[in-house]
Amino acid sequence: MNTKTRKLTLIAMFCAIAYVVMVVARIPVVLFLKYEPKDVILTIGGFLLGPLASAAMSVVVSFVEMFTVSDTGIIGFVMNVLSSCSFACTAAVIYKKKHTLKGAVIGLISGCAVMVGVMLLWNYFITPLYMGYPREAVAELLLPAFLPFNLLKGGLNAGFTILLYKPVATALRKAHLAPESLGGGQESKGGRVGILLAAGVLLITCILLVLVMQGKI
Repeated sequence: MNTKTRKLTLIAMFCAIAYVVMVVARIPVVLFLKYEPKDVILTIGGFLLGPLASAAMSVVVSFVEMFTVSDTGIIGFVMNVLSSCSFACTAAVIYKKKHTLKGAVIGLISGCAVMVGVMLLWNYFITPLYMGYPREAVAELLLPAFLPFNLLKGGLNAGFTILLYKPVATALRKAHLAPESLGGGQESKGGRVGILLAAGVLLITCILLVLVMQGKI
C-alpha cells in the first residue's frame, strides 16, 4: 500500500469511527449542550496524519452529521467544524512541531484554550440564530453555561486523547497503516506515567463535574 492510499484509508477509518462515536455517545451536559467524544478521534488522527488531515476529517464528519442526526442545519455544521478544528487542529499543529509527549500535552492544553475562546465568541453570535434565544439571554449564559461546558469538553478530549493515542498509534504502526513516529527523543518512564496519571485524574474530575451539572450528584 503506497503512502497516499494508506493516508486516505486512515482518514476514512478515523472519519467512520468519529461518526459512530458521535452517534452512540452523545451525553447531555447542560441546557441543549451535549458532549460528543468525536474530537478525540479527530485529534488522534491529526497527531498521526497532520493538522490538514484533522481539518478535513472535521469537515467530513460534521457534514455527514448535518444530514443524519443533527437538527441544526448549516449553522450546526459550521459550529461543529469550528469546535472540532479549533481543538484538534491546534493540538495537531503544535504536536507536529514538537513531536513528543510533552508536545502533545502542550498541544492539547492549547487546543482546549483556543476552543473555549472560539466557541464563546461564536456561541454569542450564532446561538440566537438557531436556538431562538435573545442575544442578551445568550450573553447571560456565556459564563455559567457555555464556559464550563467547553472547559469540560476540552478536559475530557485531552484526557481521553492522552490515554488512547499511544496504544492506537502503536497498533496502527504494527499493522503498517500509520507512519513511523518522527519523535526526536523519549520521555522518561516516570514522566510518562505521571502524565498518564494526571490524564486519569483529569478525566475523573471532568466526569464528576458533568454529573454535578446534570444534577445526578
